Amino acid sequence: MEKKTEQWSTRLGFILSSAGAAVGLGAIWKFPYMTGMNGGGAFFFIFILFTILIGLPLVIAEFVVGRGAQKEAVSAYQKLAPKRSIFSFIGHWGVVGAFILMSFYSVVGGWVLIYSLMSISGMVITNGADYGALFDTITGNPLLTIAGLAVFVFINSFVISNGVQNGIEKYSKVLMPLLFIFFLIIVVRSLTFEGAMEGVRFFLQPDFSQLNGENILYALGQAFFSLAVGISVMVTYSSYLAKNVSLTTSAASVSIMNIFVSLLAGLAIFPIVFAFGLEPAEGPGLLFVVLPEAFSQMPFGQLFLSLFLFLFLFAILTSSFSMLEIITSSLNEKTKGSRKQIAWIAGLAVFLFGIPAALSSNVLADFHIFGKTAFDASDFLVSNIMLPVGCLFIALFVGFKMNRSLVEQEFQAGHPLGNGMFQLWYQLLRWIAPITIVIVFLYSLGVFPF
Repeated sequence: MEKKTEQWSTRLGFILSSAGAAVGLGAIWKFPYMTGMNGGGAFFFIFILFTILIGLPLVIAEFVVGRGAQKEAVSAYQKLAPKRSIFSFIGHWGVVGAFILMSFYSVVGGWVLIYSLMSISGMVITNGADYGALFDTITGNPLLTIAGLAVFVFINSFVISNGVQNGIEKYSKVLMPLLFIFFLIIVVRSLTFEGAMEGVRFFLQPDFSQLNGENILYALGQAFFSLAVGISVMVTYSSYLAKNVSLTTSAASVSIMNIFVSLLAGLAIFPIVFAFGLEPAEGPGLLFVVLPEAFSQMPFGQLFLSLFLFLFLFAILTSSFSMLEIITSSLNEKTKGSRKQIAWIAGLAVFLFGIPAALSSNVLADFHIFGKTAFDASDFLVSNIMLPVGCLFIALFVGFKMNRSLVEQEFQAGHPLGNGMFQLWYQLLRWIAPITIVIVFLYSLGVFPF
């Protein structure tokens, strides 16, 4: 007997939860430092292009698979794909990708938890503080980083153990609106600094001479990372969706929200960075090193820093919920255990696997995999290999192997857009998305001389 499939209680709950899955570390932590390190406005322009032309069609494709099968990721592809074909393993690829992604994602989540708690007690912004040294002290403390990892994973396990409506949807309806409100406050304050417009120009004025193959690959990976496509998170979320809800408008809403939050992140960070003469290419420590320095030089800086950190924490949590959900739902479908038990077991596994990444800045700093720390290797593997490869196979599956009548039926359900729009999306998915992914890969490897 099949286990009863849960459902979202409202379309808004689904959109906010899906947006929460997309808007997290990708938009707020990773996007600003990747933009700062890879050409500023040119990177942002390419990122938007990839999000609209490649990312959005892939979000719709994952929605089509999930609701078309009414199954979580692993079972969905096994149900819809030819048996024993390579496409039947896309769901497994996604679950493994989500597991690795959450393992290092939760490490950063732990850092934010620590900083958030410290900011409440006024321990972050202090007179004469060296914020680089503070970041190194926190990440260099193995017990502290593991404790942060443990608490972050515990929160996720608690929410996911309560299911879709009472867990993910309930918390996303609160956290996502707060995210936008907090962000707008920070952006308004950021733009009032003298010299802020230099940061705006860096962020919004493209200089394509700064781009190379590696930058473009990172922009493609960033688009996939920030939309949470390629690891079938959206397959699992859409499997809980009623048949009368439009997948296309829902996917467009998620993509637009993601671009908007990325825009807000840039407008919140780069004006402050340039106003105070700081370094935009700080890297993963941008939020933790540069922003406390900037906030310390403004009135009510401690308050604004606390707001930003809690905003960041909310965004990370809504995103990490989706990763643990795809793992939990897949195991829940295949085992006899209860959702609560499986959520806690999955959380424990993520915690244990995340320990090497948590120790990458301290006791395992000299341990390298292909020249990268455990943390960086996990990030690179997921962002630049697993997500693009997953997206490539999803595009090929929905575009060439999945039953076309079912694909069109799911695309048109809820809000028919006409055959012309279906054909446009279908051709983008079948040809533009796969060809672009392959070309960017080859370009990044130096195959093309231009």
